[in-house]
Amino acid sequence: MAEINLKRVTKRWGDFVGVQEFDLDIHDREFLVLLGPSGCGKTTTMRMIAGLEEPTSGDILIGGDRVNDKDPKDRDIAMVFQSYGLYPNLTVYENIRFPLKVRKVPAAEHDERVMRASAMVELDDFLHRKPAALSGGQRQRVALARAIVRTPKVFLMDEPLSNLDAKLRVSTRAQIKNLSHELKVTTIYVTHDQIEAMTLADRVVVMKAGVVQQVGTPTEIYDMPSNTFVASFIGSPAMNLMEGEIRNGTFTCKGVTIPGVTGPDGPVTCGFRAEDASVAEGGSGEVQAPVYSMELLGDSTMVTVRVGGSLVAVKAPKEFRAEIGAPFAANVPAGICHFFDAKSGERVGGGHPVTPARQADAPAGADVVPPAAVGAPDGGN
Repeated sequence: MAEINLKRVTKRWGDFVGVQEFDLDIHDREFLVLLGPSGCGKTTTMRMIAGLEEPTSGDILIGGDRVNDKDPKDRDIAMVFQSYGLYPNLTVYENIRFPLKVRKVPAAEHDERVMRASAMVELDDFLHRKPAALSGGQRQRVALARAIVRTPKVFLMDEPLSNLDAKLRVSTRAQIKNLSHELKVTTIYVTHDQIEAMTLADRVVVMKAGVVQQVGTPTEIYDMPSNTFVASFIGSPAMNLMEGEIRNGTFTCKGVTIPGVTGPDGPVTCGFRAEDASVAEGGSGEVQAPVYSMELLGDSTMVTVRVGGSLVAVKAPKEFRAEIGAPFAANVPAGICHFFDAKSGERVGGGHPVTPARQADAPAGADVVPPAAVGAPDGGN
């Protein structure tokens, strides 16, 4: 197995910076997710680790060895691509077996290793078929099995679920989670889907425009976002963000008055999660505005109101009903609020401290990051 160390890794194309001074230690057997919107540099980072892109500066170490000058085939990694990358003329069995032939693994070992990998992803009934006769989910499982059969030091997965429909994404995501637990191989997973990141990762790296915004466990990033970008990117729905100001311990903006807050007087952005607020009885609450929309989710009802220029969501009980345009009030106590600098977007206070009990999802041996220190590594911002 292998630890991966990225030391101030940068990728430029002329004046354009794709990745800026990425500095991170990825622990042995850790499942790390690179998360961000299109063009943020997450796939470029993975391709540099794989050897498919050459870093402009910085060092990449796998298992303590500097691999900048090594070819991809010499880095002992296995990749799973978004497009599956299967050979259409080969059966499932031969597709899975192909990496063993290329790496000249003794033929006597092939069948046992192929069957073991096939069983892990439940493909035994499809080994005789060719890719054209498989569904999208089955093809992705073939790609997973082809990576597993190698028993590499590192798995690299580049948006492997993005071509699947919603139901298949859920089941295949569960399969990847289980495989990660069984195989215990260092894995780097690239996605723009924050649900995949939150459900799969030991730690998440949130990126924007080539710059690391925050590194932490899913719990840390959800509970203590380092800036408004992370707050608005993580969560479904995303964190509510309202522009206003603090005066004498009270946050105010149009339709909102939240007393008892801590923070310097002046303009700020206030954020809170929909599930942390509640419907106010009797029409008296910190947020008061007419209903903008109402969505029935089965287990709850999502009520959205317009506050100034922002849409604000509150998760109500499933039996709650209200007409669009009707008055609505929500309880938003100071204790659930996060505050961010109005100009830079950086966190300035509020939120729930990350307690030891909430850090249970940190990988074994991982550094515990105090809430105040959760943010970009050196050079990340």
